Amino acid sequence: MILSGGRLVLIIGIFFLFISCDRQKVKESGEVTTPEQQFTEIKANLLEKIWRLNPEWATSVGYHKYDNVLVIPTPERLKGEVASYRSMLQDLHQINRTALPLDNQTDYQMLESFFNGRIWYATVLKPGEWNPAEYNIGGGVAEILNGRYDSLTNRLRSISLKIEQVVPYYEAAKNNIKEPTLEHTQLAILQNKGALTVLEEVADSVKIARLKPFEKDFLRSRIATAKIEVNSYIDFLQQEKLPLLRKKQGRSFRIGKELFAQKFKYDIQSGYTAEQVYQKALQHKEYLHRQMLAITQKLWPIYFPDKPLPSGLPGVKQLLGKLAEQHVRRDSFLIAIKAQIPQLVKFVNTKKLLTQDPSKPLVVRPTPEYMRGIAGASISAPGPYDKNADTYYNVTPLTHYSAAEAESYLREYNKYQLQILNIHEAIPGHYTQLIYANKSPSLIKAVLGNGAMVEGWAVYAERMMLEQGYGNNAPEMWLTWYKWNLRVTLNAILDYSVHVLGMTEKEVLALLVNEGFQEEAEAREKWKRATLSQVQLSSYFTGYTEIYDLREEIRKKQKDKFNLKQFHEKFLSYGSAPVRYIRALMLQK
Repeated sequence: MILSGGRLVLIIGIFFLFISCDRQKVKESGEVTTPEQQFTEIKANLLEKIWRLNPEWATSVGYHKYDNVLVIPTPERLKGEVASYRSMLQDLHQINRTALPLDNQTDYQMLESFFNGRIWYATVLKPGEWNPAEYNIGGGVAEILNGRYDSLTNRLRSISLKIEQVVPYYEAAKNNIKEPTLEHTQLAILQNKGALTVLEEVADSVKIARLKPFEKDFLRSRIATAKIEVNSYIDFLQQEKLPLLRKKQGRSFRIGKELFAQKFKYDIQSGYTAEQVYQKALQHKEYLHRQMLAITQKLWPIYFPDKPLPSGLPGVKQLLGKLAEQHVRRDSFLIAIKAQIPQLVKFVNTKKLLTQDPSKPLVVRPTPEYMRGIAGASISAPGPYDKNADTYYNVTPLTHYSAAEAESYLREYNKYQLQILNIHEAIPGHYTQLIYANKSPSLIKAVLGNGAMVEGWAVYAERMMLEQGYGNNAPEMWLTWYKWNLRVTLNAILDYSVHVLGMTEKEVLALLVNEGFQEEAEAREKWKRATLSQVQLSSYFTGYTEIYDLREEIRKKQKDKFNLKQFHEKFLSYGSAPVRYIRALMLQK
């Protein structure tokens, strides 16, 4: 097409106008705004749109504007979400990222990756079609019920409006499930049974709330309807789906190499690929075995004075088995965890490893039933909008285990390993890191948490505590930590091996028991977890490796000026951003 001179001049003029607007923008009022000011405004708008699309996530981070909303997961709604994320990407791309300071460039990249990831989940991975555990009202209702941000009466009003939509919610869930996996179907049944207990708790709360009589009647009616719908969904899974799945007429839980690599890219956001992490984990496993063999040679005469040391790994396994005899009683597991928390607080303060905030309580509790079925211990932390709420340390009771299973589990979490678990989950691990994340000047870095950074910090904290003398440098403690770190390493190995290389349950158990020195009960739980998650098991090793390498790089660079406390507090000040971004921020000149 040939352009007239006038139109050509106009287009050239518009082109140069866009270039000049890269660095500043003129508002209608005549006020000039910088790219940084524009980005600050866009970030606030994008976050509001994110919370509107994800009301339960918003509740979990303390943003309660949409507490009463239950998203009905229809295909039309899913298409609308994809369109919204694409529109948000366009809004983001109005800003020239390179014109922003490095800290804001990181926020930009995190938002961009988040939007692309959500689009990929919805259009490629499509978990809503094969994972029935995606549908459960229990978590969202419990989050509101257990909150402390408003009166019980007002929180129950939000719950009442939320569960009003429970019938179309579970109807859409049933329609969405095309080809479920057996493993995720079983998980959905277990966790939705837990949702029934949440509804019972809501019903009990109605009795003491200051609701008007008609409000109580409405809520009780809606609770009754919700119970019917949850039970209907459970029956649907048990009667219509499970019989077919047990005949192998369903989808495999393995997602394959291509999807695994893509999910790793969006979830982990590492400088390494999934395959590179797998190879690094294989090498690290050999390193850990060498360290454990050396300590075993030192400790063997103390624990087995009249017995020759077997060659190779069997000797390590026997020694670990001897140490595992030192464990708490089955009915004291939760009590022992509570008792260790003050000890960890004192050690961190004495060694001046980082500044702690005593005003933020940590509540150790039994894992709520709607959360059970994946991890034995976890942290439920408030978000940056609700910083003063309690953080919960969830510990799954051992009541569902037989005597033999409980003994196996307790041997795994023996006197030494239980302390490492508490460092990981609580202080200075997840609990401490998430308290710092809530204080981050960037909301983006606080709410768009990177799993590899979060888990990596917890694993790093274990090693750092032992390096600083926790446990009096006892070789037994170090041997146990090497075993624990070996578990993190094997997590990455089996994650990739199961989903990409087709590793069987028998092979997984052999790897974890013989080379990871795990108790059989723990190994079986890990196999189960590998069938229910993808990529998440790789996050621990990936994040830990990147954090430790960063610390050593900075230590080498600063030499005598290196201060461990300063490193920790600066690192944690960047919220839960991917480690590769934190690295760039900490090394910037």
